[in-house]
Formats: sequence, C-alpha cells, structure tokens
Amino acid sequence: MRLFRFLKISTVVIRYGLDEFLPEGAVRTLIGGAFFWRSFAETRAVRLRRALESLGPIFVKFGQILSTRPDLVPADIANELARLQDRVPPFGEADVLAMLGRAYDDNKGKSWRDIFSAFNMTPIASASIAQVHFATLAVGKHAGCEVAVKILRPDIHHVIGKDIGLLYVVADLIEVIFDDGVRLRPREVVAEFDKSIH
Repeated sequence: MRLFRFLKISTVVIRYGLDEFLPEGAVRTLIGGAFFWRSFAETRAVRLRRALESLGPIFVKFGQILSTRPDLVPADIANELARLQDRVPPFGEADVLAMLGRAYDDNKGKSWRDIFSAFNMTPIASASIAQVHFATLAVGKHAGCEVAVKILRPDIHHVIGKDIGLLYVVADLIEVIFDDGVRLRPREVVAEFDKSIH
C-alpha cells in the first residue's frame, strides 16, 4: 500500500512539474527528457499548492504548516501555501453516529444520548482531520450549555500514519539529494508536524 501511495506522489510530482525543485542532475534531466512536452502556465508556488491539494488532507495540513516557516521555504511559496484550505466534504450521519457510539457508549454505561440533550447531525465545519457539530449538554453543572463537538474522521489515524511515514521517506530523500538537505533538517520538520497533527 505504501508503494502505491509513493507511486501516486511521484505521478503528482511529474504532473505538476515539481521536478523543477530537484537539484540539477540525472534524475531531474531524466524526468525533464521523458516528459518534455509539459508546459506550465502557473508559477511553481501555485503548482505546489495544487499538488498538495490533490494528495489529500494530510499533505494540505503539511503545506499549511510549511507556510508558517519562512526559514524553510521562499516567500512566494510560503504566500501561496498560506492559501491552502481544508476543502473536505463532511462525512455522513452514519459515521457520526458510529463515532459517537465508540466515544461515549462504552463510557461507564452511558450512551452519547445521555450526555447530549440535543445533537445537530449537520456539521458547522468540515476539515481534513475532523468536523464540528453543535450540541447541548444534558448532564453535570454545564447541563443546558451549547457546545461544539469535534469528531475525528473515520479511519483518520490509519491515513495519518501512512502519509506521515511517506513524509519521513521524502525527508530522508531531501537530505540525500539536496546539497543543503541536512541543513534544512527535513526530518525535524516532519517530526514537528507529526507531533502537532497527533
């Protein structure tokens, strides 16, 4: 599965012309020669943003974090990556109910229906890692208070694990391929992202 994902990333790199970020050498020359017909009207920063969007939510999040690191990326790229937004459709009511059941129904014999007197199944926000629902608490000193409940996407831990693993592979390649790859500390950047996303 990791190989398939790595092949998808390679395809996206070629489709969006991100090989221009590679240092001059055999790999860049080979890709440029094999795909000589490509021409790009968009800037490298726009193409990078679009590539991250096409790779999915974890890569979008990673791009968002990179946009806040002017010590690592040039200004044109940081500015474009700042435009990344989580444009992820919400997951359905069945998944919401399943997640609520797993989170609350095994907790001291109470159901989520005991915790909330009202729960709006239509999310007010949907992003790459979770979506948010309004609800009203039914128990405790805050009974009757309206709250926002963040629900993680189904199977998101598996998706994060796979994509973070690939980001570490990319970081290792950056250290080997680029002259100043070690100085950029890509593994530390990925580790910081790994920590923040978890």
